[in-house]
Amino acid sequence: MKVTDHISQAKGTLISFEILPPLKGKSIESIYDHLDPLMEFKPSYINVTYHRSEHMFKKRADGSFDKVEIRKRPGTVGICAAIMNHYKIDAVPHLICGGFSKEETENALIDLNFLGIDNVLVLRGDAPKNETFFEAHPNGHRYALELLQQVTAMNNGIYLEDDLMGGIKTKFCIGVAGYPEKHFEAPNLQTDMAYLKRKVEGGADYIVTQMFFDNKKFFDFVAKCRENGITVPIIPGLKPLTTRKQLTVLPRTFHVDMPEELASEVTKCKTDKDVEVVGTEWLIQQSKELKAGGSPVLHYYTLGKPHVIQQVVSAVI
Repeated sequence: MKVTDHISQAKGTLISFEILPPLKGKSIESIYDHLDPLMEFKPSYINVTYHRSEHMFKKRADGSFDKVEIRKRPGTVGICAAIMNHYKIDAVPHLICGGFSKEETENALIDLNFLGIDNVLVLRGDAPKNETFFEAHPNGHRYALELLQQVTAMNNGIYLEDDLMGGIKTKFCIGVAGYPEKHFEAPNLQTDMAYLKRKVEGGADYIVTQMFFDNKKFFDFVAKCRENGITVPIIPGLKPLTTRKQLTVLPRTFHVDMPEELASEVTKCKTDKDVEVVGTEWLIQQSKELKAGGSPVLHYYTLGKPHVIQQVVSAVI
């Protein structure tokens, strides 16, 4: 079932979660252990992130180094299939530009279509951890808009091979990312908004936002989208604050602001356990306000903290 169908048929605000694939070598049971406590809330769908390969240098016996490519978190497509089979709910795989060729993307889309997966979230993705700037695959996409166009082409039965005639039309519901505090590479919010509108005009069916901790920024973002003719559903992405370190790491990594009140309360905390209490209560209040404000879905980035999300959703639904 498509995300947009879930939204159109809902009688209130829906719940969804996002998870990471386990590190290579770990069992699918780690995913089930993570999700089992959250299934009581009957989420409409589960997002599964996609991760590009990273380059590492391995030392040879002679002292020289080999540059090798590894993927630490493979398995997105398989995990989506396992979730759908195990829990009988929809899974939304992420698709990213970084590290993937157009051919690899097409093959992944074919696999997803064969598995009966109706949704994809299309993202550019980040630069590798050891690189400063994003670089596209030599035969890949540089921008999320280009990746989006490949998905919409397949929805129209158009594949990469020019001589492939009569290709089956896929039916993917396509989500894209939105940034209430603008993408860090955009020169200003209006430019970022114009690019977002191009993605919607190019076939995006809904928007899910980067995490934020100030609801006013989200509501202002939604209002700005509507003023610019963007009418698709806009889903807030939510993350709990659970450690003192996140107070500086999250703004630096994700380019989001921490509200003064939240930052002040966190700095008073003596332990990370205290921070978790503060962050949980903050997210509960955020969620209640967003629900009251008519958000179609509350989308939680669980990221190894299912017990926190469990507390939050229990207080909100």
